[in-house]
Amino acid sequence: MKLGRRAFLGGMAAGTLATPAWARLRDEILFKPDRELMVPVEGGSVYVRVNGDLKGPRPPLIYAHGGPGGDHSGLLPLTALASERAVILWDQLDSGRSDAPLDPKNWRVSRFVDEIDRIRDALGIARWHVGGGSWGGTLAIEYGARRRPGTASLIVQSPLVSTKSWIADADLLRSRMPADTRATLEKCDTAAPPPAQACNAATWEFYRRYVIRSQRADGVAAYRARAPRDAGDTLYNRMWGKAEFVATGTLRDYDGEPLLAKLDGPRALFVCGEYDEARPETVAKFAARVPGATFREVTGSAHSILSDRPEAYLALLRAWMARHDGA
Repeated sequence: MKLGRRAFLGGMAAGTLATPAWARLRDEILFKPDRELMVPVEGGSVYVRVNGDLKGPRPPLIYAHGGPGGDHSGLLPLTALASERAVILWDQLDSGRSDAPLDPKNWRVSRFVDEIDRIRDALGIARWHVGGGSWGGTLAIEYGARRRPGTASLIVQSPLVSTKSWIADADLLRSRMPADTRATLEKCDTAAPPPAQACNAATWEFYRRYVIRSQRADGVAAYRARAPRDAGDTLYNRMWGKAEFVATGTLRDYDGEPLLAKLDGPRALFVCGEYDEARPETVAKFAARVPGATFREVTGSAHSILSDRPEAYLALLRAWMARHDGA
């Protein structure tokens, strides 16, 4: 049986990863929330945590995690911003610390997007910055296309914009891998795959190159391990597939490209890493289709920017949000 995506991204084989870039940031990450609550949404309730003052002078930031089926633990470096503005993180339904009914009728993109408004209502927020990474970037685009009043800016990091473009990028990146690794990955998708150990090793090689290149910050892996595991893996497998480069689930035909024209371009920031599985060339092209949007590439990072280059990303976010804090 292949190791789940959660195991890879949670720090399996951490010894093969580079030394993380968060050393100066470690004392600023807040593992304990200032406030936590369960917010009712369609299908159940979702776990929400807040750090910082929601009534402070600067609009809060809410940031969506990836997956589907990830959780907010990889976003904890964002809490270093909490001394400047409130930071809101949550686990989507069927993920992390949220309810996990695992009912397929809940696995609609629009329902996941609705969670953002339910959280806003529960916290009584008039104005905020909305962001997300990977699948969370999908939700950010979907939310931005709704043009909700009070959205100070939109932060779209390493997004899944359409499954067609994502798989095209994944196929290109796999073609650049060593021939033996590439051959193993191809055989892993057949009816008679190689031993699980070989498939795990080949999959990890893709992830090490294009998903996460550094170890998690101290304490993040342990924090993540305390969350329930089963629901998130099930959601990922059912909505996406068994690995980043295989789309067999309910998102296999997803196409959010028409939404790009609906975004408020001057208030939209597109970001990806230099070695991102959401390739810089692709993300830049999507950003170019949004008049007035900004594109930035974080050097030295793969897909998990908050693990690979957290300080650089936080600096980028600080400058971006400060520019758009005003109405």
